[in-house]
Amino acid sequence: MFNFGGKLHVMHLNTVDTVESITAADFKKHYYEPMRPLIIRGLAKDWPAYTRWNWDYFKQALGNVEVGVYNNIKSDAYTPINKADDYMLFGDYLDMVRRGPVELRIFLFNLFTHAPSLTHDFDWPDQLMKGFVKRFPMLFVGGQGSVTHMHFDIDLSHILHTQFIGRKRVLLFPYEEQTNLYRKPWEVLSFANFEKYYDPLNSKIDLDKFPALQHAKGYDFILEHGDTLFMPAGYWHHMEYIDSGFAMSLRALQNTVGGKLKGAWNLFGMRNIDTLMKKTAPEWWYNYKKKIL
Repeated sequence: MFNFGGKLHVMHLNTVDTVESITAADFKKHYYEPMRPLIIRGLAKDWPAYTRWNWDYFKQALGNVEVGVYNNIKSDAYTPINKADDYMLFGDYLDMVRRGPVELRIFLFNLFTHAPSLTHDFDWPDQLMKGFVKRFPMLFVGGQGSVTHMHFDIDLSHILHTQFIGRKRVLLFPYEEQTNLYRKPWEVLSFANFEKYYDPLNSKIDLDKFPALQHAKGYDFILEHGDTLFMPAGYWHHMEYIDSGFAMSLRALQNTVGGKLKGAWNLFGMRNIDTLMKKTAPEWWYNYKKKIL
């Protein structure tokens, strides 16, 4: 129970189930099929990456690769989805992150493309689910204080997200909560800003503009080194880096034709239409979205 802007705000948040390990049958019955999130603490502990992956290791392997970096500013009427705010060498970025707080992050950094040898440092957990897109193991890096604003993944894949160095605070909601979360039409983002949602004195949640937020039902938790989060397809997530750190996501396509088709439409239909409108009539398109919300 929090107070934001003089209003009583009741966050309907639960903790996520956490296990050390789980059988494939139990995972499928209790989490995969009912689309419930889960934290598995021991899944990554036998991977070489669990002890091998650190700042120096990545700098040596990938330091000369140019990467896009993203700041904490929420996207506006002109911002295409996933457009980087700047570019720099990965090694320079890692040095910056290690020196102290920096509100810059990297996401969707494909290990297979840039450093195929790193893919030998972990195992694909095929025993838990099928459909992994094995050409796309993605690295996510953030400096202390950096924020990944509320969104859902556009391809509607299931995600296994393993945290390595550092801690990260996560706010999670089922896809069905999109109305309470004020989804931007034709996008995967929320109009609302959830930054510092856990801090009554500094939260950017605005209940005057977005009163339905107090009805949203979700989860709040912290990921630590070695924790693997199962995030079912379409789950909304907002993440804040408590410490500088990095994580890896393994993606698996949904096992239904309908799920695959919805993901394909988002990628190749919805996104292209939204990008075109942002280029040709950004202000009109933005105001139209707010009008039909």
